[in-house]
Amino acid sequence: MRTRRVLALSATALAATLVAVALASGTATAGPAISADPSRTDTAQEAVARAYIDALISHDASAVRFTPDATRVEAGLKTGFSGSQMTWDLEHGPQYRVIQGIRDLEMSESGDVVSTRYLLDAGIAGARLMTVEIVETFEIQDGSIQAIVARITPKSLGNSGS
Repeated sequence: MRTRRVLALSATALAATLVAVALASGTATAGPAISADPSRTDTAQEAVARAYIDALISHDASAVRFTPDATRVEAGLKTGFSGSQMTWDLEHGPQYRVIQGIRDLEMSESGDVVSTRYLLDAGIAGARLMTVEIVETFEIQDGSIQAIVARITPKSLGNSGS
């Protein structure tokens, strides 16, 4: 468990470093975005989670519905404190500007919970610097995201792929 937490925190620190480098170099844009499997037909609950995942790439949170008191926990740390803050972060947060694409999205639903797993490629100036696996659970209430819990696992550095 301790090793997983250290790896998750290391992935978070690496992502923060990527953001800092991108901001310092003035290239905090993701480049061409790749959508998360647009051909799949979602259930209503899955569509709520997909809107969030798509906003990670597009930085357009207009289709993402959060409850006012929505939260996000990443690697055991609370990173989302309200729906309005998470909406702002999706649209303007530098931590999302390094995202180049999302692939291999898998979703499942059980009651009010949607579980997702996907690979996220991050980098700057069109160069992929790392790939992480994201496993998230979304608690959905009345068509809005109430809570997100994310686990991030580094998969590769550079252009070495999946």
